[in-house]
Amino acid sequence: MFSTEICERARLARDARFDGQFFVGVKTTGIYCRPICPAVAPKSENVSFYPSAAAASEAGFRPCLRCRPECAPGTPAWGGTSTTVRRGLRLIAGGALDDGDVEGLAGRLGVSGRHLRRLFTQHLGASPVAVAHTQRLHFAKRLIDETELPMSHISSVAGYRSIRRFNDTFKKTYGRAPRELRKFGEESHVNGNAATLSVRLPYRKPFSWPAMLEFFAGRATPGVESVSGDTYRRTISLGARHGVIAVSPAGPQKRSEYLMLTIQCVDTGALFEIVQRSREMFDLDAPISEISTTLKRDQSLQGLIRKSPGTRVPGAWDGFELMIRAILGQQISVKAATTLAGRIADQYGERLSLSDESGDVGLRRIFPSADRLRHARFSNIGLVRSRAETIRRVAAAAADGELNFDVTQEPEDFCRSLTSIKGVGDWTAQYVAMRVLKNPDAFPSSDLGLLKAVDLIDNQTGRTTPAELLRRAESWRPWRAYAALLLWSSLTSSGG
Repeated sequence: MFSTEICERARLARDARFDGQFFVGVKTTGIYCRPICPAVAPKSENVSFYPSAAAASEAGFRPCLRCRPECAPGTPAWGGTSTTVRRGLRLIAGGALDDGDVEGLAGRLGVSGRHLRRLFTQHLGASPVAVAHTQRLHFAKRLIDETELPMSHISSVAGYRSIRRFNDTFKKTYGRAPRELRKFGEESHVNGNAATLSVRLPYRKPFSWPAMLEFFAGRATPGVESVSGDTYRRTISLGARHGVIAVSPAGPQKRSEYLMLTIQCVDTGALFEIVQRSREMFDLDAPISEISTTLKRDQSLQGLIRKSPGTRVPGAWDGFELMIRAILGQQISVKAATTLAGRIADQYGERLSLSDESGDVGLRRIFPSADRLRHARFSNIGLVRSRAETIRRVAAAAADGELNFDVTQEPEDFCRSLTSIKGVGDWTAQYVAMRVLKNPDAFPSSDLGLLKAVDLIDNQTGRTTPAELLRRAESWRPWRAYAALLLWSSLTSSGG
């Protein structure tokens, strides 16, 4: 949590850099706001500051209907918190507390329930249950404002088994019933029906969507992903149901503060998971100001930050899929690896099945599962034997549960588990930890592209070694992954 002085300056300046990083409780009105709220700023003696919306809610404040706290950019789960809290937030975002079982959550984190509650109160100002409750309630409020989904669907998405309880909770929290809130909100709602639904993904500026799109465009698996114009699309499979998601800017990017996520043919019960995974895929919650401050201490990186402000670390929709893509990328070009990935998807992936066939005709496959690839022969696709054997070993380990891509696990444990598999080295492990686990400090120091980029920005000719790069990168912690993206982007052909 920032000092009271910093929060006060940010509130009075309506500084967007702090949006979502703390909330303002107004004692005279009993509401809490974002620091950018356009309402007349209350006197300093009438405000108090909270590290999370849940903390403000626990203190008895209601969400502001004008600045809409539920639309604030997310606060990164690993920013300024303990490792246990970071992992707990990731699990809560995945629905770990939908049943209110704090002891079960604590057990997954290897601590007692009492200790977990103490950590959450210390770092977020609220209990795990309060954080989960506020998160779901905020998501439901956004669906009320931005879609035309029936209240019964929204109630289910928010984790309420009873729509009556849902209505009562909303009235108590917002002072209005859900249907009144919909009337109070925007007149025109974002498209939402049984087949297609669109929701907004807020982010903190600066954010370069063209740079993110360029990264995915060069690595889009044919048949599974596509990039056309300013839109990224891909196939997804949740349970037994197939779907397609599309992400694009919501209007001119210089004026926009969010992306638009369009979901096709997916059960509404999966909406919360899809939104959370999409946010991580495009790294929308990165604390850009903090990252830039740290990396700018290296003079050689200052110019790269000026050229590429708001650099993000692209994530992945599916951990196993990205793992296979990383193995294919070992010692060959990005283009060649992308071609091989497309061939594997075409030969072993399930054919896309949609109830509404109006989607992108180029999207035809679901990327194959670990169980499907563990016995794959990979004949006639141009894959060398050693690489095929590595993929089968990784697929078998994943299918048997010996290897998992749970984003809440410790990166060091994950990398050790991964490199114990023959054919998987440290470069692959760090790259996957960077993009799948969203570890902001992951760093593939042996990457030839990184070594080349450092030599270029330092005006050297092939002098930097992986060991030297690793030592230099110590000053970039805990944001080495972002330094890697900056260095890759400085090359005409980025690595990875």
